[in-house]
Amino acid sequence: MKKLHTTVASTLLAFIPSLVFSAGDAAEGQNKAATCQACHGATGVSVLPIYPNLAGQHQDYLSKTLRGFRDGSRQNAIMGGFAGGLSDADIEDLAAWYASQEGLTEIHDK
Repeated sequence: MKKLHTTVASTLLAFIPSLVFSAGDAAEGQNKAATCQACHGATGVSVLPIYPNLAGQHQDYLSKTLRGFRDGSRQNAIMGGFAGGLSDADIEDLAAWYASQEGLTEIHDK
């Protein structure tokens, strides 16, 4: 029985980081996205195919990716430079903004 309680508690605790980092203000993210727009477009639909589309991506994926660029665990000279100066709040706001936008699937389905 103790093992079951430990397993349940561990499973529930595993979700806490995603709950803590799932905050973010999309309106603030839009205000902070001016630099991003040069490559990723005004709403996250890239201007050139060499740049990833951010619109409609999962917020937690975007946050994790930006954190990876910031801490160097994900390598890209351009993104590392941009992400290096972002705070946790900046990352969450940007992720909320791009996650709230219509991705290519939604655009093509109209």
